[in-house]
Amino acid sequence: MSNAEEKFTRRRYKSSVATTIVSITLVLTMLGLLALTVFHARKLSDYVKENIGFRVYLKEDAPTEDIISLQHRLDGSTFVKSSQYISPEEAARDLTAELGEDFIDFLGYNPLPPSIDLRIKAGYANVDSLEVIENLLMNEIVVKEVFYQKSLVQLINKNVRRISYILLGFSGLLFLIAMALINNTIRLSVYSNRFIIRTMKLVGATRGFIGRPFIRRGILQGLFSAILAIILLAAILYFLMQQIPELISLYDINIYLATFGIVLVTGMFLTWVSTFFAVRKYLKMKEDELYY
Repeated sequence: MSNAEEKFTRRRYKSSVATTIVSITLVLTMLGLLALTVFHARKLSDYVKENIGFRVYLKEDAPTEDIISLQHRLDGSTFVKSSQYISPEEAARDLTAELGEDFIDFLGYNPLPPSIDLRIKAGYANVDSLEVIENLLMNEIVVKEVFYQKSLVQLINKNVRRISYILLGFSGLLFLIAMALINNTIRLSVYSNRFIIRTMKLVGATRGFIGRPFIRRGILQGLFSAILAIILLAAILYFLMQQIPELISLYDINIYLATFGIVLVTGMFLTWVSTFFAVRKYLKMKEDELYY
């Protein structure tokens, strides 16, 4: 082979490798963005559920010690995320600010009882669990009334389930598309070396000996593509947080590490599987089939 032909072959090989890596990187970046969306959707739904509040109205003559004891027991329970005691004076100030006028001057007294605002953990934000919690609270001596919006709870849970099903279906579809795209990219890469595979087979090389270099190269391409995809994802996240500061409240290093791990494993696994089957296909082909 002349120097010109050797340079052309080397240049074409590098171009093929670069195209393969870029294609896989873009697919893995898309998968990573979907994984981040799914994880954050769960966290966002938990955030919404945990803002479903109980307003526990207390008896006007309830002793302060009993109220403090109740709040401490609630804070130590498995279903309460946080609690806040609201005195009649604080409740009056809040209502006055909301109404825009002082209703106490009109009535001549403050009719608002003391209360405790509860925030329930996301796992208990369903109708059945909230009814059990309501019954537990109503059994307390100092509790006068418990209020929460049952219709809002049902609506939130219904919408969360609906969105979860949509995301799950979309995730499965996109994963299949990603598999097909990566598989086609790897098959094209192996296709350009089909005559090399045929030559090695003719000189007596075993299937394992022929396949190992291709599989090793495929895994390395998947690894390198995954690293590039992770860098792209990190850049996208940084840009979004700069443009939308509210997203910082959803920041969770565990979610990001899990997403990056999924991208890394998926990239290496899919390229390994695709390379394995592509090489096996060309090993089984007859010589005249290689030209099609």
